[in-house]
Amino acid sequence: MTIVMQRPAGGGRIEAAMRQRWNKFRHALERRVRYRVTRGGLWFLAALGLTALGALATANNLLFLVLAAMLATLLISGLLGSLSLAGLEVDCVAPEHVFARRAFAAQMRVRNVKWLLPSFSIRVEGVPDAGGASFESAVYFPMIPAGATIAKTVEARFARRGAYRENGFAFSTSFPFGFLRKTARVTLLRETLVYPPLAPVAGFERMLPAIAEEMEAYDRGLGRDFYRIRPYEAFESARHVDWKATAHTGALQVREFARERERRVEIFLDREVPRGQEAWFEHAIHCCALLAWQLAAEGASIHFRSNGYSLRQPEEGDIYAILRYLALVYPLRGRALERPLEEFGYQLAFTASPARLREAGWMEARILSPQDLPVPDPHR
Repeated sequence: MTIVMQRPAGGGRIEAAMRQRWNKFRHALERRVRYRVTRGGLWFLAALGLTALGALATANNLLFLVLAAMLATLLISGLLGSLSLAGLEVDCVAPEHVFARRAFAAQMRVRNVKWLLPSFSIRVEGVPDAGGASFESAVYFPMIPAGATIAKTVEARFARRGAYRENGFAFSTSFPFGFLRKTARVTLLRETLVYPPLAPVAGFERMLPAIAEEMEAYDRGLGRDFYRIRPYEAFESARHVDWKATAHTGALQVREFARERERRVEIFLDREVPRGQEAWFEHAIHCCALLAWQLAAEGASIHFRSNGYSLRQPEEGDIYAILRYLALVYPLRGRALERPLEEFGYQLAFTASPARLREAGWMEARILSPQDLPVPDPHR
């Protein structure tokens, strides 16, 4: 009679989980580690060399014992440091909205996947040449227990707009004796969308008051239906003052029309950029994002358009929908140019070819070209 031993149903899952953990641990041990001798390590190596020379010259057994102890200390230092770096995983969580050139608070989480061994004296910092975020300072973890995850907040910054899918990090430790600093680089695969910067632009900042006055004059001139008489507000045009109401109340009063309650602006970004004007295109995106952000903050209704793209804010999306498009847009050549659509509303267009835009019917628009909006000198 043959007896068949059946394996418990859960045994396969346990073995698979143990095998997966072992593979992770083995890959972590095989991770390429770079070594750098510290100042303390140089003194230790000098003492080691002198001890070896003394032992060989005198044939003193005590010096050989001291030499063996020093070699064992150096070996243990490298082994314990490698074990501290093994089995570490990093995750960096950014806020929902991130702007280029602006520092933000990111949460860095480090997990120790080892079963029993903790990690000591771990330093985590970003890799500058990895093309990801740059961190204001490194994050130091005195100890990470086995199987634990520790999170800390760190300030980070992205230099340019776009979608970042890889971020480089470096784990380093000089545990236990500080003779060697061991560093292991890892790559985090997490996509982060970075909006264009909203920092003030010197040339464009001087144009904003003039653009605001043009918008105000355009909206005031289009008023058709009388809405109410209200008190005068600072910086308003004097041509709307109602002198009869002013004489009756003793304070300045102005006429307000129904269209003045809603400010409509059409912004167009031309993606047709001649070769050699890519730097200006990035500058135009910066200014376009800054203008849209300020108009949205003032409660204006924006119809944002580009070659093949159209969005009405706030009817079809918020200001972040426009910023998401500006974060990923790139020059596009050979596409037909759309005509203006807004029958009533102030029009403003960013283009590298003003003549091409006027031929398409943008005669009433305020056109901003490289002549009107030059790229600022980065050295100034």
